[in-house]
Amino acid sequence: MCRTGPIFLLLLLASGFLPRLILAAETKAGAGQEIRLSLEKAVAEGLERNRDLEVARLDRAVAGQQVREAWSAVLPQLDAAFDYTRTLEPSVIYFPDITGSDPTRLLPLEISQDNAMVGTLSLSQPVFNLKALAGIRASSAARKISMEAYRQAEAGVISIIRRAYYNALITEEQVGILEQSLSRWMTALSDSRARFRQGVAADIDTLKAFLSVENVKPDLIQAKNSAATARTQLKNAIGIDPETPIVLTDSLVFQEGQYPATAREAYQEALSARPEVRRLELQVAAEAQNVAAFRAERFPAVTAVGQLQAQTQFNDGIALGDTDWPVTSSVGLQVSLPIFTGFRISSQVEQAKLGRLQTMTRLEDLKADIRAEVEMKLSGLDESRKRIEVQDRTIRTAERSYGITLLRFREGVGSRLELADAELQLNKAKTNYLQAVYDYLIARVECDRALGRTVRAEAQD
Repeated sequence: MCRTGPIFLLLLLASGFLPRLILAAETKAGAGQEIRLSLEKAVAEGLERNRDLEVARLDRAVAGQQVREAWSAVLPQLDAAFDYTRTLEPSVIYFPDITGSDPTRLLPLEISQDNAMVGTLSLSQPVFNLKALAGIRASSAARKISMEAYRQAEAGVISIIRRAYYNALITEEQVGILEQSLSRWMTALSDSRARFRQGVAADIDTLKAFLSVENVKPDLIQAKNSAATARTQLKNAIGIDPETPIVLTDSLVFQEGQYPATAREAYQEALSARPEVRRLELQVAAEAQNVAAFRAERFPAVTAVGQLQAQTQFNDGIALGDTDWPVTSSVGLQVSLPIFTGFRISSQVEQAKLGRLQTMTRLEDLKADIRAEVEMKLSGLDESRKRIEVQDRTIRTAERSYGITLLRFREGVGSRLELADAELQLNKAKTNYLQAVYDYLIARVECDRALGRTVRAEAQD
């Protein structure tokens, strides 16, 4: 009986290779499972999977650790050290020979032993350090800035995913319009052939219907390719494996949103919600702390220090347990005060002031840009809404016109040219309506981003 198989499996299990192999197989199998995505689910999935957002989360964690690092400047510092010295050649001093006949003669005396050990424990506690306190406040502001940066990145991811979702929807709808057009032309071709066999239609009508069918097919192929590309872009924005099939459960329909009635109200809403504004406001505060930190270098820094030390020396042949370890201790204060630094401190203070002024200027420039952006987005939203109203009436008229023309053609009183023109107008009306709805939804995404509405409430703390 062969026992090689069970032993081999046990070795794989013990080495951890088999569990990893099983996990990899499960992951690969899960990658092919179909995912049904609504718009909100796509956003939720993207916030969990998006790689850019993961980088922003790591930046936020780094900023939190920088705050801890800044606090270390005011907390006690405890250091331990141990030194061991092996004497290769002994140290000597010379004394005059007062017992001999020659008082000018010097006698050597060894003062070192073969082994020396010193153990030291040092403690320091800052008592007064304005620069360290300003550094703590600056790092706390930097942490808040990183949180606002995360909110901004999150808002960007939400907008990107929504745009990608709508792009995927409109490409699918365009495929549907072309498939409907192809179906209508196929029906017209079938009617033409039937009427030709009955002798009530010319061969040219059948030929034109056939050409119309063939002309729609390349557009349909291109539309399907665009739909596949849009789906891939959506998967990439969310962070889904490209090979995973997805089904979009929402549809491209007109959904009117509630927005401020005036540009002034929209501007005030954007200022209170946009993380970019909050970031620059915090940056101004942080740079004010930098000014205070550089100024604080002109003041004395006081530190309490203490030290505990034990040492011993012994020659070879003496056991370590038989040696003496005399202990010494000391405490004190250290005061440092810069008197002249070659204008370094004053230069750093002025640089920090100028940096703060630059940030304040960028803040005012950002507010002006936001005002202009909000006005343009609201205008674009209103324009796309009006286009939908116009195209809604147009598409109903085009559908009625096509139905009447098709009926006239089947009764033999209408021409192929009239039917082709009605088909063209119907496709154009449907495409224009679809584009108007898409433009409105995209305008809503951009308007929400401009107003700061894409920032999640739970991310604002």
